[in-house]
Amino acid sequence: MNVLDAIKMKRAVRKFQDKPLPNDVALAILNAGRRSQSSKNNQAWRFIAIRDKSILKDLSQCGEWAGHIAGAALCVAILTPDPTEKFQTLFDAGQTAAFMQLAAWELGVGSCPASIYEAEKARAILGFPDEWHLRVALSFGYAAEEETLSAAPKKGGRMSLDEVTHWEKW
Repeated sequence: MNVLDAIKMKRAVRKFQDKPLPNDVALAILNAGRRSQSSKNNQAWRFIAIRDKSILKDLSQCGEWAGHIAGAALCVAILTPDPTEKFQTLFDAGQTAAFMQLAAWELGVGSCPASIYEAEKARAILGFPDEWHLRVALSFGYAAEEETLSAAPKKGGRMSLDEVTHWEKW
């Protein structure tokens, strides 16, 4: 699948099969995130890859709409330095998230981001050091409804290019 097709077809998958991801698939997803670009190539992120069902369940309770994490085969918590210190920090975390999600889609794996609102609760669950912060985690797994991966893009759900683009000036 080429990148433009993946972008066109990618959609959030929140319901997963109870089926583990092979190690090579999990590593390909993580490596895609590792390879993403970052401000001044500082690579200011660390990942916690989670497969343990009890940890997934606990982490899924750290955000109001993070419930999909509980059913995932893999969750990747994207840790960053304090995101209030430098505005590029969350942008870079978003890029690594996008790279991982597109790689997963190409491999037939669905995904969905989750905002982590209870950061200190997540810290207690995952045990990461104080200098790292968690704001977003990604759930990954094989879609419960496999046709999701090949369904045509939804009609009317996105604004047109003309509605969102201004050339040269507003």
